[in-house]
Amino acid sequence: MPSSVFDIQSLQHLWSTDEMREIFSEENRVQKWLDFEVALARSQAELGIIPAAAAEEIARHAQVSGLDLPAMSAEIRRIKHSLVPALKQVQARCKEHGEWLHYGATTQDVLDTGMALQVKQAHAVILRDVLAVIGELKRLAVEHRDTIMVARTHGVQALPITFGHKCAIWLDEMTRHFERLKACEPRVMVGMLAGAVGSQASLGEQAPELERRVLDRLGLGAPAISWAPARDRFAEYACLLAMIGATLSKIGNELFNMQRNEFAEVEEAFSDGKLGSSTMPHKRNPTSAENLAGLARPLRYNAALMIEGMVSEGERDGIAWKVEWKALPECFLIAGAMLLQGKNLLAGLRVDADGMARNLDMMRGYLLSERVMLALSERVGKATAHEWIYEASMHGITHKLDFAQALRQHVGLSGLLGDEEIARLTDPAGYLGQCAASVDRVVEQSDQAIGRLS
Repeated sequence: MPSSVFDIQSLQHLWSTDEMREIFSEENRVQKWLDFEVALARSQAELGIIPAAAAEEIARHAQVSGLDLPAMSAEIRRIKHSLVPALKQVQARCKEHGEWLHYGATTQDVLDTGMALQVKQAHAVILRDVLAVIGELKRLAVEHRDTIMVARTHGVQALPITFGHKCAIWLDEMTRHFERLKACEPRVMVGMLAGAVGSQASLGEQAPELERRVLDRLGLGAPAISWAPARDRFAEYACLLAMIGATLSKIGNELFNMQRNEFAEVEEAFSDGKLGSSTMPHKRNPTSAENLAGLARPLRYNAALMIEGMVSEGERDGIAWKVEWKALPECFLIAGAMLLQGKNLLAGLRVDADGMARNLDMMRGYLLSERVMLALSERVGKATAHEWIYEASMHGITHKLDFAQALRQHVGLSGLLGDEEIARLTDPAGYLGQCAASVDRVVEQSDQAIGRLS
């Protein structure tokens, strides 16, 4: 009976995707174990360690479809071992050749390399979906390169920017995540054939060559030494997924806030029948942005569990190691959901340029106090200009004057600025700095990075 948010039919679409659930399903997990056993047997046969006929027989029967998973699970509970029950079922089907199955390997070789194969499979999906998010951010950055909006610092209005500039910052960050994903491949996509304590004693003198051949067959890198007690590879990837999730959460949270009625600067896609409330029929809730912002929290905590798993004892430690069975798949499931939801949110986003323009006027000119101060600095000095404009601003805000009125009523400023200059200096379109150039630069550099690494 389903009991997890990843399995309950009414919730699983919020927490995971069909694709990631398939990759981290029990069937695929066991199949990856069997893929390791086939690669091991065939490599051993090539080196004359086991008979060629045994390798072929093992390959013929090492299919999860031929296993009785409920019986395997019951036997795991009975004997308290995670791998042997699966091996016994394959061995029984191989008859006399079954004795050569799992020859010289240890359980952690199989389970760790199997997990590495799942990670590699999921990594391709993560890369694809990161690129999809990058594509949507690039589109928004280009389309809204010159769409003026207010920038907020510490939660309040600061200066004008463009929505394209905001999206370009997100684009730049997601591009770095893509670069990180590619850079970690040689460290993370690595298997292992190390034996019981990592010494490879059970594998004979051909152990290094055997390990290389097995992992070549599986498309994984060969380690310099056993990593059974060194869990940094998977921990690194989990932390990278958490970083990607944090970026997507930031985007979701920002778009959530920008959809507040008081701001009304963007709106996520609305479809017929989408319901905001059981009691308030008018509501159009930002549920996509909300879910995206929230999912990063369990993702980060699972990544923290992976860090805990790095602290192990001796040459193998199930106390630390088995935490990964929960934490790492859940990192992928949640990150996969976030990437899909992030891409869909951005693809359907409606940007309200009029709403952004309306909010620019909310401060009645005070938004451009920095520009006025810098323009006056050459005449009276920067410190004096700052002091006078501060005095004018505080007086004007207190007495509900617009910025132009406040400037005219200040003794020191009234003779320095005319109406035409005030209008020019308080026009947001004239104080965007390098926003447009920055968007162009980020888009170009992102394209170059993706082209170089893809």
